[in-house]
Amino acid sequence: MQVSNDQDLTVASPRPYSEVLRSKRPPMLNLGLFQPVVAPWGSPTARTPPRDEDVEAEKDGVYSVYCKRGRRPSMAMEDRYSAVVDRDGGGRIKAFFGVYDGHGGSKAAEFAAKNLGENIEAAVAAARSGGEGYSVERAIREAYLKTDEEFLKEGSAGGACCLTALVFNGELAVSNVGDCRAVVSRNGVAEALTTDHSPDQEHELRRIRASGGYVDCCHGVWRIQWTLAVSRAIGDQNLKEWVIAEPETRTLKIKPELEFLILASDGLWDTVTNQEAVDVVRPYCIGVENPKTLPACKKLAELSATRGSLDDISVIIIQLQQFVA
Repeated sequence: MQVSNDQDLTVASPRPYSEVLRSKRPPMLNLGLFQPVVAPWGSPTARTPPRDEDVEAEKDGVYSVYCKRGRRPSMAMEDRYSAVVDRDGGGRIKAFFGVYDGHGGSKAAEFAAKNLGENIEAAVAAARSGGEGYSVERAIREAYLKTDEEFLKEGSAGGACCLTALVFNGELAVSNVGDCRAVVSRNGVAEALTTDHSPDQEHELRRIRASGGYVDCCHGVWRIQWTLAVSRAIGDQNLKEWVIAEPETRTLKIKPELEFLILASDGLWDTVTNQEAVDVVRPYCIGVENPKTLPACKKLAELSATRGSLDDISVIIIQLQQFVA
């Protein structure tokens, strides 16, 4: 995540430029599949990487995590993650995963890692008992907004891009604010499940301008008020009028052709394409007797670093065949 050090927040008339149109993803998830969870999806899973160390974790046959500290001098790791796999009272497998990319410090990312999962759990439980017309998409939206509101009340600086994946009984709901990205392998073909929230998107640009904000390109990067290169995030109190925490959610049924899901911070996607990432991971988990995705996580991070990425790189690979209903 790129944040400018320029603190001048004066609103000025925007300059003309080419606008990029990207379509929104359709939502909806079968609400009846969600039951009250046994274990919380928040604080017990929050990971705080040491300042100078990389972090790795795995659950054989289900997921792997690798977080690599960026190469910017004098900066601690600002990424955090969550990973929970459990079963409900009926023995059905469920899971929650999250990647949180902090900017302006790690406080917002750490707060989201500790609280967003629990807020989603509570909102989904409320949604299930809320009657007709109450969707999981709406529940996730409320959880993101609640997490943002709670963090802002703490008065801490900085913000965080958030990417979450909720898996239950063969269903998948992926949500995001910011530029962390989810990519699924569909029989070896990469498919992005999220859209990066950048100020140069047409609908984001219109929203920001309508509220009096200013967007301009600085050294090839589009920024809001000359400062932030994403248009949605948790936190960012000084830019909250324009940087919203409302997520976009895509939901789908996990079918056999969906092989694995990659969740990663922009430290990976800045230098590695969606299809390249799928091509790197696939040999480690498809057509092999004992799939091992932790080496694939590390290889993706190293590939991005060798191509010049200076940012923190966090990667989660989830083997979706474990969740086919």
